[in-house]
Amino acid sequence: MWPEVLSGRGPNRLRLGLASVPVSGGGKITHTVKAILAGGIAGGIEICISFPTEYIKTQLQLDKRAKQARYSSITHCVRLTIQEHGFLGLYRGLSSLFYGSIPKSAVRFGMFEFLSNHVRDADGRLSNSKSFLCGLGAGATEAVVIVCPLETIKVKFIHDQTSGNIRYQGFIHGIRAIVQQEGLHGIYQGLTATIIKQASNQAIRFSTMTSLRNWYQGDNPKKEINPFITAIFGIAAGAASVFGNNPIDVVKTRMQSLEAHMYKNTFDCAHQIYKNEGLSGFYKGTIPRLSRVCLDVAVVFVLYEQIVRFLNFIWKAE
Repeated sequence: MWPEVLSGRGPNRLRLGLASVPVSGGGKITHTVKAILAGGIAGGIEICISFPTEYIKTQLQLDKRAKQARYSSITHCVRLTIQEHGFLGLYRGLSSLFYGSIPKSAVRFGMFEFLSNHVRDADGRLSNSKSFLCGLGAGATEAVVIVCPLETIKVKFIHDQTSGNIRYQGFIHGIRAIVQQEGLHGIYQGLTATIIKQASNQAIRFSTMTSLRNWYQGDNPKKEINPFITAIFGIAAGAASVFGNNPIDVVKTRMQSLEAHMYKNTFDCAHQIYKNEGLSGFYKGTIPRLSRVCLDVAVVFVLYEQIVRFLNFIWKAE
C-alpha cells in the first residue's frame, strides 16, 4: 500500500479501488474494473483464511470479566468454541466482513488517492508525513461509509453466539432484526471509536509502507520490489498498526457489542475498561489480531499480484 503506487504514478504500479501493488517488470496501469475484480477475489480468499483469528480476537476483547474470564487463553477460546458450536463456529460473523471487503477498500484507496493528489510535490512525490495525513483521511472516510455498520454487525453476531439466546439466524435476518429493534443507530454504534481506529490504522500502515519502500529503493525509485519483500513490508506495517491502536480497537469492540448500553459514550467505555481491568484490558486480543493483520497483508498482496497476472493474460484491456 504505497502512496506512489496508489496515485497511479511511477513506472511500476497498478491502479485500483481496492489495493495496489507494483508489477514486476511492467509499467502498464491495470484497468480499474480488472483491479477491483482481482482485489475482491484476493480479499475474499484472505478473509476466509484469516477470519478465525478475527473471531478469537473479538471474543477475547468481549470477555471483559477480569477476575472470572470465560477464556483462559487463545487455545482455550478455540477449543471451547469448537466444542460448543463446531469448527464453523469460528466463522460466525464472517459474512459481514466478506460482503464489505470490496466497497471498504474501494473507499479507502479512492479517498487516499484523492487526498494525496492534492498534496504531492512538483515531481509527484509524497512525503511520509503527508502520507500519514492522507491515511488519516482515508481511514476516517471508510469508517463512516462502510466499516462502522459492518463491524457493528460482525461484533453483534459473534457476541450473539455466546449470549445463550441466539437472536440472529443469518446476515439478512440479523440486519433486519437490529434495525427493527434499534433503528439505524443500532448499526452505527461505536462510530467515534471506529473513526479513530480506522484513521489511525491507515495512517500508520500507509506511512510505514511508504517509509519502508523509500528505504529499500534508496536513490532508485524504479528498483523492483518482489512479492516476498512486499509481504515482509506489509507484515511490518500491519504489526505497527496493531500495537499502535489496539486500545481503541478494544473500545470499539465493546461499544459495538450487545452490552453497549452499559457505556454512556466512547470515552466512558475507555474509562470503565481502565478502571475495571487496568491497562492490560486495552490489549486483550492483541496476539490473534496481530496474526490476523499480518496474515491479511501478506496473503492479499501475494494473491492480488498473481490474480492480476492471470486477468491480464485472459482479458486484454487498455
